[in-house]
Amino acid sequence: MDAVATEAVLGPEAMHPTSRPVSDEMPLDLDGLFEVHAGPLYRTVLAYTGGRADIAGDAVGEAFARAAAHDGALRDPVAWLYRVTFNAANDELRRERRDRRHVSEAVQAPPEFAGLFEALRRLPPRERAAMVLFYVLDLPVAEVAARMGVAAPTVRVHLTRGRRRLAALLGDDEVSD
Repeated sequence: MDAVATEAVLGPEAMHPTSRPVSDEMPLDLDGLFEVHAGPLYRTVLAYTGGRADIAGDAVGEAFARAAAHDGALRDPVAWLYRVTFNAANDELRRERRDRRHVSEAVQAPPEFAGLFEALRRLPPRERAAMVLFYVLDLPVAEVAARMGVAAPTVRVHLTRGRRRLAALLGDDEVSD
């Protein structure tokens, strides 16, 4: 199966199912969302892309630009921002593979994280997304599920498989539950 076809695309179902629509009286506070969520969102996508700061910054910027264009019509703005950011990062990663551009040599991860970033790049996208949301953002499984648009048991499966794959890639003593 082509690697491009297996990219994680987080669909509209990623919105939290119990969210209430934002009403016309309560406009979307993009400044507040940016202050609270831009940093964690950037760090999440930075880890998701394996240390690619250029892609992480562009993806976060793209998500907030699209949110501004929606003018308050988002039911669950945080889940929506994560979905759009992951999709923008995936689009850029696919574009690089398609154009056969490879800039990982130019991207220098801190030495203590170099092996981890390389191992994360080798995980399937859904497992990588679950691992990053759970371990980098320290979100509970239910919130990871809401942001990915999958059921909580599916997230637990992604986490279990991701830990096993990381253990195999990094060596058993470097990965613990």
